[in-house]
Amino acid sequence: MKNFWCYQCSDAAGGKGCSAAGVCGKKFDVAIMQDLLIYATKGLSAVTTQLRAEGKIVKPRVNHVVTLNLFTTITNANFDREAIIGRIEQTLRTKARVLAEVDDKKILPEAALWTDDAKNFDVKAAQVGILSTDNEDIRSLRELITYGLKGMAAYLYHANALNFDDEKISAFMQSTLAKLLDDSLSGNDLTALALETGKFGVDVMALLDKANTETYGNPEISKVNLGVGKNPAILISGHDFKDLEQLLEQTEGTGVDVYTHGEMLPAHYYPKFKKFKHLVGNYGNAWQMQTTEFEKFNGAILLTTNCLVPPKKSYAEKVFTTGAVGYPGCKRIDEVDGKKDFTSLIELAKKCPPPAELDTGEIIGGFAHEQVFAVADKVVEAVKSGAIKKFVVMAGCDGRQKSREYYKKFAEALPKDCVILTAGCAKYKYIKLPLGDIGGIPRVLDAGQCNDSYSLALIALKLKEVFGLDDVNKLPIVYNIAWHEQKAVTVLLALLYLGVKNIHLGAVLPAFLSPNVAKVLVENFGIGGISTVENDIKEWIK
Repeated sequence: MKNFWCYQCSDAAGGKGCSAAGVCGKKFDVAIMQDLLIYATKGLSAVTTQLRAEGKIVKPRVNHVVTLNLFTTITNANFDREAIIGRIEQTLRTKARVLAEVDDKKILPEAALWTDDAKNFDVKAAQVGILSTDNEDIRSLRELITYGLKGMAAYLYHANALNFDDEKISAFMQSTLAKLLDDSLSGNDLTALALETGKFGVDVMALLDKANTETYGNPEISKVNLGVGKNPAILISGHDFKDLEQLLEQTEGTGVDVYTHGEMLPAHYYPKFKKFKHLVGNYGNAWQMQTTEFEKFNGAILLTTNCLVPPKKSYAEKVFTTGAVGYPGCKRIDEVDGKKDFTSLIELAKKCPPPAELDTGEIIGGFAHEQVFAVADKVVEAVKSGAIKKFVVMAGCDGRQKSREYYKKFAEALPKDCVILTAGCAKYKYIKLPLGDIGGIPRVLDAGQCNDSYSLALIALKLKEVFGLDDVNKLPIVYNIAWHEQKAVTVLLALLYLGVKNIHLGAVLPAFLSPNVAKVLVENFGIGGISTVENDIKEWIK
């Protein structure tokens, strides 16, 4: 039997991987169930892929099972073993129903035919984890693709919540999961599949962008309050705007304020959310600070997606989870008939004291593609005049490592004629710094959540068009991207598909890249790491 091994995030122990337990707080018995859930999902995907090959229809609810399964296993999302076992059982039931519709079962792999008759999930899990692929390079490529699919699933899940869907994206995700069971695929085959994953990564981010903007309007340049009021409050964290919308509707007129946290900050940029006067500001910083900041918030807390850190006992009873996220002992709110009832969360909040103040002042954001296009003439003129010499894309994730202070120091040390383009929670390292502006253009342009890296790609392509260039890599843009988990992998693969080269990735390079796979990325795409602030600015900002 193979041992548990996990290296899907930047916290991989010793820069290699976690065994026995995860640095994220994920316990061994939870981790192996996540491995088994992925295996079961590959089996279901092999069946749905065969069903499509026979010209038959796969129902959206089956697609949504695959999407939620992948999302459930993303880093810092679900720590609840029983909830994950429940998803495995649902997946096997779903597969059995779909399998009954397949005519040619002889060509299906073992995973497609596996049942839970023995009820011994732990034994099966030990046989199908990451280390069950012996070849290091094949294993590396399979995991690179799997993590890209997990990030895609997160974005697709949020689009689905707003009633936007794409059968082609689901079909690709499932056919790719099925291919990861195929031992005949070579390293070259899997490399090509990784780039194709990047193509569909672009598609799914475009779908979510459409879902968000058609539902809530195009983001606008906005000032976001960092202080606190005197009312009892709810803190909403994660990424799910649909959950925020329902929470705001149900808290209106109750005397309870709502604050965003982490990746929910960009909600303040959308016109539809601005009408809710009790959405009063953003509280705290990125996900890794929550054990300190949640304790000081005092009120009720809603986790809508990944980025949950195992809560302290001092505030655990105030934490509610929903969607893909889960933690043993935390109260849960599930969807019923398309809606979520947050009454219990609101009633708890009413009994809590107001938040303790962490920050004062405000920050500016809302520089998604349409907003930047609206001021493109100013940007172009600033470049032509030499007022702006470089754009530095610093999108991605924040994280625990002390080495991530590099990004704060890098932003501070950048010449005053450089503009930072950002999206994701990496921005918390520098968005509150007094970096000033260039002719009225802020030196930090925040497009939004991690999926809004799509906006940054569109901005780059627009600049390429405006300046009449034949290659996006000829633009005065440097890519210095921080990563932590699988959505950042999706963004990376999407950028590679779009032809972007010379991306610098930190604070550490992914442990799941074998030396040979890393060599391919370096030689073909110029992927590199980071060194010191002084050296990197000297090398990149010429």
